[in-house]
This record gives sequence, structure tokens and C-alpha cells, in this order.
Amino acid sequence: MNRRFNPVTLEQAAQDSPTLASLFARARDASERLQAVQELIPPDLRPAVQAGPVEGGTWCLLVRGNAAAAKLRQLLPLLQTRLKSRGWDEVTLRIKVQARR
Repeated sequence: MNRRFNPVTLEQAAQDSPTLASLFARARDASERLQAVQELIPPDLRPAVQAGPVEGGTWCLLVRGNAAAAKLRQLLPLLQTRLKSRGWDEVTLRIKVQARR
């Protein structure tokens, strides 16, 4: 029995599956939020910050290291203001320090 699989792109797979489509949309939303606030984060700190999940009205920023998290916490009011000005009205930001591996 010969089976041939036709490769599909991630976007095609997401369109065909409601579960993947939802996951894809959530990941895109988190990425767009990070892009909206990226320029407010000091350049040296940017590599330590990643977009985390969006759950309800809460968006999580994943940060490498306690020092980076402390600095980012100081910027939270500024980041929230930027997000509101870009259309994300009710946003609560949460900072989560990633475990070292």
C-alpha cells in the first residue's frame, strides 16, 4: 500500500481545523501585542522578553531573569497605555519569569 502525503503549510492546516485556527489566532494576537509595545522596551531588554498567552483580558509576558522582570514591571503602566491606544481596551499585563534551563 502506497500512501502519498501532500504537504500543507501551517496556515492551510489551521484553516482546516477549528482547534488549530483558534490557536493560530491566539498566537498572532500575542505577537501583535508584543510588536505594539516593543519600542517601549529598552533595546537591551528586548531579547529577554517574549509574548506569552492571552487568556481573557490578561496577557502574559514571558521574561528571562528576575532583573529583566523588575525593569519590565516598572514599564507596565506605559505598556498598558500603549495597548489601550492600539485598541486592546481591557488589558491586564502579567509578568512571568521563565525558569532557567
